[in-house]
Amino acid sequence: MFVSYFPNPPRLFFWSAVLWSAVCVAGWYLGGAALGDGLGFAGPPDGRLPIGVSRFWSGPFLWFYLYYLVSVGIFAAFWKVAAPHPWWSWSVPGSALILFATYFQVELTVAVNAWYGPFFDMIQAALDKSRPVTLGDFYGGIVTFLSIALVYVAVGVLTLFFVSHWIFRWRTAMNGYYMSHWPRLRRIEGASQRVQEDTMRFSQTTERLGVNLLDAIMTLIAFLPVLVALSKDITEVPLLGAVPYPLVTAALLWSAFGTVFLALVGFKLPGLEFRNQRVEAAYRKELVYGEDDPARADPVTAAELFANVRRNYFRLYFHYTYFNVARIFYLQIDNMFGYVILAPAIVAGAITLGLMNQILNALSQVRSSFQYLVNSWTTVIELVSIYKRLRAFEATIHGELLPTIDREFMAATQVRGSAPLVDG
Repeated sequence: MFVSYFPNPPRLFFWSAVLWSAVCVAGWYLGGAALGDGLGFAGPPDGRLPIGVSRFWSGPFLWFYLYYLVSVGIFAAFWKVAAPHPWWSWSVPGSALILFATYFQVELTVAVNAWYGPFFDMIQAALDKSRPVTLGDFYGGIVTFLSIALVYVAVGVLTLFFVSHWIFRWRTAMNGYYMSHWPRLRRIEGASQRVQEDTMRFSQTTERLGVNLLDAIMTLIAFLPVLVALSKDITEVPLLGAVPYPLVTAALLWSAFGTVFLALVGFKLPGLEFRNQRVEAAYRKELVYGEDDPARADPVTAAELFANVRRNYFRLYFHYTYFNVARIFYLQIDNMFGYVILAPAIVAGAITLGLMNQILNALSQVRSSFQYLVNSWTTVIELVSIYKRLRAFEATIHGELLPTIDREFMAATQVRGSAPLVDG
């Protein structure tokens, strides 16, 4: 799954990527960012970046782009020399480009959050007539938002286009790797489906989860300081009272509760999803044999195999029902979480409309980042089931014992008179 696309050994490659990322992040915060000032990339004297898209070609941003490019170049060049790989250009620089696009989209949401404050304060001033507001001021605020949104749309579309090609390259690498071992793999149950479909699903799902995880981490890095700065007037929150960094603490505790709660509720689902793919594959395989052999796919065998499909689906429906009840109930309560936390400050008039919207947006971003597993749990379930199927390929290639569930299906298929699932 990984040796076909990433520099080998993959475990060392991924750990080196994590370590190098940590080094580069530490270098940035321990002096790298300030170094840009001496090189001519200084920001505004008051430290406040402009509101709008112009912030993205200001000095601090240009310096970060250069810092990131150099850091990626060093890492990519090292692996190019240390472990040459035919898919290096896609798996290393390509992954770095996806990482940068994710970072840039997070910064766009930060820019939108910075826009919230003055725009909604302007609306409040217009409504209570505390200061003059013209139509030009109002439309100017809307144009500023639309300019940020236009950049977000452009970056998002281009990123999706590139990611689609990146995923297909990974599928191509896995397809070539597995087909080179096809004589040993072809007799595993559902081998054709695993090569044709599971490789694509695995690369898509892994990329989606990975990008979402990076997005969650970068959002936390970007929005935690914003939330701390915006909440200086919030001294306590309901239930928790006066605690350090009350908004951050409340978001962390609420998100941790949701993650643990849904993990406990849905712990049975990965195994059921995997078994569902297996019974579907067994039924499909018998029907394929029946196309050429009149002795196969007889009514009794087909009815037995379909009964297995029916039984597993009904179990899935039952378990997903209570899981979805728990998940949707939690997310609906989560929609009002920010208002509940800010209720004392809102009622006391301690914050303005613009500040309230900035806090709610920053709080939502931080909360959703903490809730990565809550929002990704069904995708994680899907990935685990696909991984288990492809893991049987890996076991066969390396001469390892098949997973238990594969051995169970192998025995069941042999009892029905099918060809053995693995070479003897």
